[in-house]
Amino acid sequence: MRIDILTLFPELFKPFISTSIMGRAIENNLVNINTHNIRDFANNKHRQVDDYPYGGGAGMVMAVQPLYDALDHVIGLHDLKPTIIYLSPQGRVLDQAMVADYSRHTNIILLCGHYEGIDQRVIDKYVDQEISIGDYVLTGGELAAMVFVDSVTRLIPGVLGSSDSILEESHTNHLLEYPHYTRPSNYKGDKVPEVLLSGNHKEIDRWRRTQSLKNTLIKRPDMLSKAELSDEDQMLLKELKEHK
Repeated sequence: MRIDILTLFPELFKPFISTSIMGRAIENNLVNINTHNIRDFANNKHRQVDDYPYGGGAGMVMAVQPLYDALDHVIGLHDLKPTIIYLSPQGRVLDQAMVADYSRHTNIILLCGHYEGIDQRVIDKYVDQEISIGDYVLTGGELAAMVFVDSVTRLIPGVLGSSDSILEESHTNHLLEYPHYTRPSNYKGDKVPEVLLSGNHKEIDRWRRTQSLKNTLIKRPDMLSKAELSDEDQMLLKELKEHK
């Protein structure tokens, strides 16, 4: 996968793309991430990329010229037509289903807005989808771009050590994950549930499924309407609701 990020602050991405899992994924050629400074494409003396909006109003807007030229340049670097995403508070809120879909794309361009946003003509001409990471406003799209890149690239085969962990984690199949415990089994009187020490994998699986349903019921009951539940799940859920 190739990801190009258009931003006013490329330096923000250096530690993000060079450390931990992301750094190893790049080193192993599983993902190719490039940043481009939008100011480099401004054709004025002071490399200005913003201007006052027509019609008046508070704040500045990122201008059309630098963005057109930046996007034309970066699109030309791709062998295949890239998907162009604008990180915006007006976009569709990112969820796990979208993340899984984008993890199968091979060419993506992320456009980070700033100030009051970008000239609408850029959106109309280039952008395939606007994406938000939540119903709140950030000062720029850089943090949202990092969230997008992290959530998407971790689903690329080989990026994480175990593909099984992806299948069981929160928001997969619209359920939250079960609790985790590690050694020691008894720490200052706080004990690990006995079933996890039993070696009975069937009972462990049932306990984990029950805890997953319980977590979702307590923390995110809105997700249950989308989850694929078996008859046994339905029975477990009924019992949990009765003892809630």
